[in-house]
Amino acid sequence: MVNVVDLFSGVGGLSLGFRQAGFNIVIANEIDSDISRAYEMNHPEGKMINEDITKLEIESVFSEYKGKIDVVIGGPPCQGFSQKGARRILDDERNFLFKYYLKVVDYLRPKYFLMENVPNLLTANRGSFKQDIYHEFENIGYQLDSAILNAFDYGVPQTRRRAFILGKLNGAISLPLGFFDKVTAWDAISDLAFLNSGEGSEEQDYLSPALTPYQKKLRERSVKLFNHVATKHSNLAIERMQLVPPEKGKESLPKEHLTKSIYSGTWSRIVKSDPSVTITTRFDTPSSGRFTHPYLHRAITVREAARLQSFPDNFIFYGPKTSQMKQVGNAVPPLLANRIAETIKLDIIKNNELIMVNKR
Repeated sequence: MVNVVDLFSGVGGLSLGFRQAGFNIVIANEIDSDISRAYEMNHPEGKMINEDITKLEIESVFSEYKGKIDVVIGGPPCQGFSQKGARRILDDERNFLFKYYLKVVDYLRPKYFLMENVPNLLTANRGSFKQDIYHEFENIGYQLDSAILNAFDYGVPQTRRRAFILGKLNGAISLPLGFFDKVTAWDAISDLAFLNSGEGSEEQDYLSPALTPYQKKLRERSVKLFNHVATKHSNLAIERMQLVPPEKGKESLPKEHLTKSIYSGTWSRIVKSDPSVTITTRFDTPSSGRFTHPYLHRAITVREAARLQSFPDNFIFYGPKTSQMKQVGNAVPPLLANRIAETIKLDIIKNNELIMVNKR
């Protein structure tokens, strides 16, 4: 059994991808109580620590796992990389959470670690922040590979670019290349009930069979449809959406309906033949991005957003709707996580085969 620790886990997109590859999630940490509960409901086999990670003493929490952990995963917030100058990453107090992640890796000494973050992590200040990260992990024996990966290239029906750093102790490993079949937004959600504004329920029957291989895959082991509830929009919002034809956006609205918004894609429909734009935590609001259904006069539901994030239908989101949206919008797409997990698994198999050969 390959054992994993998931720090800053959220609802567990990374955990799910690794579980699907056969890994064992031993322990996870999440500060938000609603999200940690949702994690526990979907990952019952592991231990969840619902606590501010800055209050946890590494030795007291992880001593029983020392020597037993193969992979550490997670996305520690790194906020100090936008600064100018030569100040090192660990000298910035805003990066305490990154330092905690680094210390856990150093304490547990897993064979691998995977870190996920915003793309700027690798590009800010002409790459100096990336250089600092490499320096810190190389000092404790890890070789690293890093890249900005687009989830769409890995079979996820969404354009989502994130930075990933993959490390191996005393050895080299590379992130997988994105040569996977492409899936569109409509491939992902076209089988879900056509709800109007305010319709739907947290648990309901499927009304139609799966229409695509992607839908069939995500419906495996799920007999009910969960979290498919349409936001109840105002009459004015519905009127605006009715004025926007398929594949169009705010350019279709008359002047009196234009609103001030900082978001690109405001009042725009998802284009069915393209991947979705990046799912955020405000996908239920038409003015917050290209989150209006391709045809219906409403924003996408939690389940539709989850499909666009590659969560299977038997993964249920709990708590208030604002929390459910945060759970979905902040997650690493499980399918992308699974592609990386499979790469690590293949490397483990290769290493084990080499060990067996050397023993002969």
